[in-house]
Amino acid sequence: MDIDPRRLRVLHEVARRGGVMRAAEALYLTPSAVSQQLAQLEREVGLALIDRSQRSVSLTPAGRVLAGYAERVEEELVEAKRELTRFTERLAGPVRIAAFPTVISHILVPAMRELAERHPKIIPIIHEIYGQPALQELRLGSVDVLITEQDMSLPALSQPSLATRLLYVDEYRIVLPPHWPDPPCTVADLMQLPWVAGDPGQACGQALERLAGLHGFEPRKVHVITEFGPALALVAAGHGVAIVPSLALLDVPEGEVRVSEVRDVGARRLDAVTRVSRTRSGEPDPVQAVVIAAIEEATAALQASLRAHLPAPESAPESAPESAREPARSPVPEHAREPVPEPARKSLPEHAREPVPEPARESVPEAVPESPGG
Repeated sequence: MDIDPRRLRVLHEVARRGGVMRAAEALYLTPSAVSQQLAQLEREVGLALIDRSQRSVSLTPAGRVLAGYAERVEEELVEAKRELTRFTERLAGPVRIAAFPTVISHILVPAMRELAERHPKIIPIIHEIYGQPALQELRLGSVDVLITEQDMSLPALSQPSLATRLLYVDEYRIVLPPHWPDPPCTVADLMQLPWVAGDPGQACGQALERLAGLHGFEPRKVHVITEFGPALALVAAGHGVAIVPSLALLDVPEGEVRVSEVRDVGARRLDAVTRVSRTRSGEPDPVQAVVIAAIEEATAALQASLRAHLPAPESAPESAPESAREPARSPVPEHAREPVPEPARKSLPEHAREPVPEPARESVPEAVPESPGG
């Protein structure tokens, strides 16, 4: 009998949550996907596991027995791996990591280099996947470590079955075409400009909506782009301004875009997310712990690189006259200007109106302390 452990996890969640709908929410799957996984599991074991004769889905006696074993099977496998690791004093095996392009290039590649030197038996396997699909793969066990991004104005991902570790707070910067004369120095200067906007479901798209809501304007989105590379190319070609994280600017040749002095745009948070250990000892998987430590070291080195690559702009002294603090600027090119009507202030949640908090390492309740992006 060949049983896929991922389908056992689905069955266990159905039993634990009391139905397909709630299990689907916990696993970040559709109810249809959960039903398909259960049907396949029934074919594998050759028994009916779900009683479909009633309006509400329930487990058959065989289903209840198998669901009871599902969690113990996972616990025993992880505990066996831990004991074997201690016995051999070697860290080995594959670790599947899901992330998005900028993290892969600037954090995971250096981390893999260090892992290869220190722990050559560990085999990192990188998947370029993010957002809800990545969370689904993490919950189902197809991914071991997930790197997520989201706007700092939103609460950190918190699920009882997931452990979240803050890796990095990545400050947003506003970029504009290099040939535009004298960049905008205030948010008011940005109101009439065209925007190369991020997807609303991504951190940079959320940042633009928050900035517009706080300052009471409707951004003129001439382009909506998912990846940072194409967005920065459009900016460089003169098609608008954009909000990007500082990390994305490491890939931009000097002089290709201009970085505005407008600050306090906020930041995105990068987190490493894993499943909470269900072992008897409660300790995290030792191989995953080593991989996360290498990722954290690479992130710390990246911060120093960013400070050297993108120094903070110098502010004029407070005692300087107004003309010195905000010099007269040449107008933005005519093709980029448009009259802006007085907009109605957008309604935002209270947490989106507050300043970005000072980053601190966070821990998920009852767990050890898993958006699309680029």
